[in-house]
Amino acid sequence: MKRRNFLQKLLLAVGVTGFSSLPFGIAQLMYPKPVRKPSANHIPLPGALEDIEKFNQACIGCGLCGEVCPPRCVLFNKHEGGVESNKPYIDPALKSCILCGYCMEICPTEALTVTPIRKVKMGVAQIDRAACYPWVDKGICGACVAVCPLGSDAIAYKFGNFYRPVVKDGCVGCGQCVEVCPEPSLPIRIVTGTDSKVARHGVGFNQDYKWQHQNQLKY
Repeated sequence: MKRRNFLQKLLLAVGVTGFSSLPFGIAQLMYPKPVRKPSANHIPLPGALEDIEKFNQACIGCGLCGEVCPPRCVLFNKHEGGVESNKPYIDPALKSCILCGYCMEICPTEALTVTPIRKVKMGVAQIDRAACYPWVDKGICGACVAVCPLGSDAIAYKFGNFYRPVVKDGCVGCGQCVEVCPEPSLPIRIVTGTDSKVARHGVGFNQDYKWQHQNQLKY
């Protein structure tokens, strides 16, 4: 008899627990999971440590870089927990860096180091010639060339053609060309990490870049 009562109480307890957790389970199914923004357009701040792990260790997430940024291009990771939380990055498709250097000067740690703008290594611009207006003969543009703060050392027109842009070795990846590009698909992007090294060595550099090797670093 006691055994039967024990089993009845055990089943009742299990049933109550399961029933009480039902709303939570339903809510989990109905509530959309947080979607992390793709990191393809996320680039580091000027003067940032090139090793992302070292950068995350050095950065204390104080937010001062964002406070002093004139164009307000500095964004912060909103991931819940983890070393990336509140760490700064730039998405040039939204707002690009103007290379003012204020973030480097105010950073209280070694995460950002004051660096001459022509020696900044934020990445390298890549042009998809299969989508860029002048390269597919769908119009005259040149916005990327006109806006570049580093001039023809970073981006210029192809020799013998006054409209088709090509990226030069002087590109530091500030992203102003990305922000100003009028093509909705953004045929010009900033690549970092391994992709930028490949670009600088000429493999796929200024070719019909199809974005097969998107950067996986998260800033």
